Amino acid sequence: MTIPVDRADVIVIGGGGMGSTAAAEIARRGARVIVLDRFPPPHDRGSSHGQSRLIRLAYFEHPDYVPLLRAAYRRWRDLEVAAGRALLTESGLLLAGPSDGEAVRGTLHAAAVHGLPVECLTADAGRVWYPQILLPPDWLLLHERCGGWLRVEDCVRAALDLAVGHGARLETGVTVVDWRADGDGVVVETDRGRYAAARLVIAAGPWAGGLLRLPSIPLVVLRKGLFWFAPRAEHRAGLVAGAFPCFAFDTAAGFFYGFPAMDGGGVKVAEHSGGAVVEDPLTVERGVDPEERARVEEVLAARLPAALGPLVASATCLYTMSPDGHFILGLHPGNPRVAVAAGFSGHGFKFASVVGDILADLALDGRTDLPIGFLAPTRFAG
Repeated sequence: MTIPVDRADVIVIGGGGMGSTAAAEIARRGARVIVLDRFPPPHDRGSSHGQSRLIRLAYFEHPDYVPLLRAAYRRWRDLEVAAGRALLTESGLLLAGPSDGEAVRGTLHAAAVHGLPVECLTADAGRVWYPQILLPPDWLLLHERCGGWLRVEDCVRAALDLAVGHGARLETGVTVVDWRADGDGVVVETDRGRYAAARLVIAAGPWAGGLLRLPSIPLVVLRKGLFWFAPRAEHRAGLVAGAFPCFAFDTAAGFFYGFPAMDGGGVKVAEHSGGAVVEDPLTVERGVDPEERARVEEVLAARLPAALGPLVASATCLYTMSPDGHFILGLHPGNPRVAVAAGFSGHGFKFASVVGDILADLALDGRTDLPIGFLAPTRFAG
């Protein structure tokens, strides 16, 4: 008996931040695309949910990200035009920490390398401009005007709408079991049948490790809590979107970040550092972890007490960590027909717009001119 095969030019596994933009760009270039996802995106089972994601240009993690971020800003604006709605808000970003800390030093280094405008304030000057924030005397406060947030679910929705508008097919409720090379293409086995294509894109978030089959690149999934607090009435006006920027604190206890209150909700705060290891993304605990909440509340009480009110909402997000905390982005070392986007380590969503271009280049041309050499999967070989 012959098993029916559903065929396309490119199959994209995963319809979240990276998969959605890849599908949109590949379809825009005229290729037939099928997107496979276990859940209907945008969903809350992976890493592309929770109302908002930070975006910034002076990137302390590594200055080589800055050219990609410049392109990402442009491509988010392009997606806004195509979608007909706002996706990126440049509210400004305040980053505070010790003057010799990794975040402050790295941000100033990236700004110097790329000529980026970043205001650097002492703790005393910072209190004058932003009296809501309490800083130790040895801390600096960096202000990046073009920093801000992305509406994460709206971004995924807009990219998928664009993909479908260009002829892509979105297949949800599909669990990918395996993939293999087949002649001059690839075959993807799922619980709903077999799919075949000339090229494959793997952008499966917390499920990527099992699909990449790259022992030299162990990926670890971490659970992260997201928390929304209602500021006390007398402080709310000063902490809403438009009046207050996004913020981040590089503390001795960990790295914490947050957003002003938007859409009638609370101030969102989360910890970027730490996190519990997740064995199975399908069964992760999604309730409030009391220890996570206590850590976030302790930092708010010390640094932004005006935001510390009743907890009004929470969510769980998953980080897929690479061994060095940088992305895994490039052609699969074992198969040049497969492009991979994985291990975004909790700081990748802001790049999703340009990652879509990169994955389209790799899938359709086998190469890209965008500067991703430092993110190549082959860097872990040996």
